[in-house]
Amino acid sequence: MFIPSPGLLALFNLSTYESISALALLILSVQLPATAILLSRLFRGLLRRPQLHIAPPTPDLLGKVSVIVPTLNEAARLSPCLSGLSAQGYEVREIIIVDSNSVDATPDMVIAQSQRDPRFRLTTDDPLPPGWVGRPWALHTGFLRTSPASQWVLGIDADTQPQPGLVAALVRAAENAQYDLISLSSQFILKYPGELWLQPALLITLVYRFGPPDTAPMTPERVMANGQCFLCRRSVLEALNGYTTASNSFCDDVTLARNAAQKGFRVGFWDGAALLKVRMYDGFMDTWSGWGRSLDLKDASSTAGLWADLALLFCCQGLPILVLTIALAFGFLFPYHNPIFTWLWRLNAFLFIIRVALSAAIASSYDFSQAQAKWVFWLSPLADPLAVLRLFLSATQRPTQWRGRYYG
Repeated sequence: MFIPSPGLLALFNLSTYESISALALLILSVQLPATAILLSRLFRGLLRRPQLHIAPPTPDLLGKVSVIVPTLNEAARLSPCLSGLSAQGYEVREIIIVDSNSVDATPDMVIAQSQRDPRFRLTTDDPLPPGWVGRPWALHTGFLRTSPASQWVLGIDADTQPQPGLVAALVRAAENAQYDLISLSSQFILKYPGELWLQPALLITLVYRFGPPDTAPMTPERVMANGQCFLCRRSVLEALNGYTTASNSFCDDVTLARNAAQKGFRVGFWDGAALLKVRMYDGFMDTWSGWGRSLDLKDASSTAGLWADLALLFCCQGLPILVLTIALAFGFLFPYHNPIFTWLWRLNAFLFIIRVALSAAIASSYDFSQAQAKWVFWLSPLADPLAVLRLFLSATQRPTQWRGRYYG
């Protein structure tokens, strides 16, 4: 049996220590500038717009808005959306449900709703043309069938739960602020522990990349949007030829908003948690495969911009919990009087504190009334490395199926 000599063991330990020191210095050298960029984005939160609240309709809003809802096998979650839209006032001229040949009870639910509220109209989109993704194709179909008398077109997702007064408040805010396109963030309804753990970590990736969403973007390439509630002037959609500029995008909302911003139209994003709720995915795996598939926004981003954002996520969101775990588990191996290890530990502790503070900041973006173990939400920082990994995986793949459709 070979027993290493004390001298060889000492040499090995010295070599290992030097390698670890070099790695720690490398991590520190990339995390410091990344942290500075992150802080510059988060400080913009001091200029956040106030949350949008209910605004009663006024006569000048009469018939200004056409609503489009794309559907595909949404029977299990469509009812709250239909009820919420029916509760909107006379500012809504028509509600067009564009169904993509659902095989469940979705069409029947819409027909039943139209008998109670004549503003509802069911239509079916044509087979998907080459180069189109299902959602923008359905929205484009609905736009072509809206009344020319409507000044605004509002896209609403089938899994949302609009609150009374949503449309009036949204149009009033857009007109007062002179926006051409405005979308709202929603309040997420979470139920199961897996999604309570993973979903906030995925949501935080957007904050790290773009800062608080309801602040003015610096350039069109940093514009954010949310297709769950997406209001656009009819004249702007006509200028953009409907949704054609986002035809092959799996994040068509952000793609269209950035295209509009590049053409000089004013784009806004407001906090609509008081006006709109959404139940997106059930459980951990549904959240992982569903939301994580498009959250990278690669279809709306340049390659350089996408990978720069992912590098920042890795440094500021993915690494801290890993570095701190290693430091706590194996700290006895490293001499903490070495300033490299000291500053690396302090920087990652600082980043972890920021992350916990952001959990508190986004808590109002969640509805925990149906949550089975809402305390799991506060463990979401532990899911950060997994959330960052999900975006890296998504950035290297293009979806082959989405909402029941399959793409080559």
